[in-house]
Amino acid sequence: MFSYSKCLDIIENQLSSLSLEKKPIELYQPIRYILSIGGKRVRPCLAMMSHSLFSDSVESVIGPAMGIELFHNFTLLHDDIMDNARVRRNYPTVNVKWNQNAAILSGDAMMILAYQLISKTPINILPKVLDLFNQTALEVCEGQQLDMNFEKCLDISVEEYLEMIRLKTAVLIAASLATGGITAMADSKDIEYLYRFGLNIGMAFQLQDDYLDVFANNHQFGKSLGGDIVANKKTFLMLKALQSSDKNLVHELETWITRENFNPDEKIESVKIIYEELNIPEKTRQLIETYFTSGFEFFQRIHVSDERKVELCKFVTQIMKREH
Repeated sequence: MFSYSKCLDIIENQLSSLSLEKKPIELYQPIRYILSIGGKRVRPCLAMMSHSLFSDSVESVIGPAMGIELFHNFTLLHDDIMDNARVRRNYPTVNVKWNQNAAILSGDAMMILAYQLISKTPINILPKVLDLFNQTALEVCEGQQLDMNFEKCLDISVEEYLEMIRLKTAVLIAASLATGGITAMADSKDIEYLYRFGLNIGMAFQLQDDYLDVFANNHQFGKSLGGDIVANKKTFLMLKALQSSDKNLVHELETWITRENFNPDEKIESVKIIYEELNIPEKTRQLIETYFTSGFEFFQRIHVSDERKVELCKFVTQIMKREH
C-alpha cells in the first residue's frame, strides 16, 4: 500500500516533467504557474492509493491520476474567471497575473492535456476510465452552473445545496478513487464501494470547508475566516439557519444578507453569533460525521485486507480532521 507522501512525490515528479516549455509561452506559462503554486494533490493521490489497495505497481494509474489533477486545476482556473477571484492559494490568480483571455485559453489547453494524460491508460481499461471521467466532468460543470444559479437566489433548500456540492466537489473525489480501482482491475463491486466511499467523503470534505470558513482556529487554519459570510455564499450553515423557526434570528440574518454597506468584521461576528444561537455549528458537525461514517462503511466492505487499507484510511482521516 502506497503512502500519501510516496504518491505525492510521484505526482510532483510527474508534474515537473510535463512538457510545458513550449511556444507560445503566453499559453503554457499560466499552466506552469497554476501547477506550481501548491495544492495537496488530493485527487491524484487518492487514485494512486486506491489502486495500490489491489496492486503493488502503480504504473497504470499514473496517467489518469495526472489527468485528474490537470482537470481539477482547469476547473479552478475557470472558476476564478467566473468568480472574478483575485487570489488562489495566496497567489494572484491567472486572470489577474495575466488577463481573462489568457486564463480561458490556458484552461482550455489544460483540459486537452488532461485527456492526453488519461489516454495513457492501458488500452484494455481505457474505455471504462474515459466513461467515468466524461460523466464526472459533465457533472462538475452541472454543479458549477447550479452554484452560479444560487448566487442570485435566496430561496435555496438545503437539499438543493447538497446536490450542488455532490456535483461540484464530491463526484470528482469519488471518481478519483474509482479510477484507481479500475486501473488495478478490481472487482466491479469494489469499484462501486470506492466510488460510494469517495462520494460520502467528498460531501463531508465540502461541508467541513463550509464549517471551517466560519469556525476554524484562524492561526491554525492559515487563512482569514468569514469570507463566505461576507460574500453571502449559500453554504449549508446559512441555508440551515434560514430554515430555522426562530423568526427574529432569521430576520436578523436576512438583514445582514441584504445590507449593502457594512463593516466586514462586524458582519462576520454578528452572523457567527446567530449561527451559534441556532446551534448551526453542532448541526453541521453532525452532518459531516454522518457522511464520514457512511463513507467508511463502504470502505470497510472493500475486499482487501485491513493491512492494505491502513494508509488510505489514515490519509482520508487526516484531511477530514483538520483543526476547527
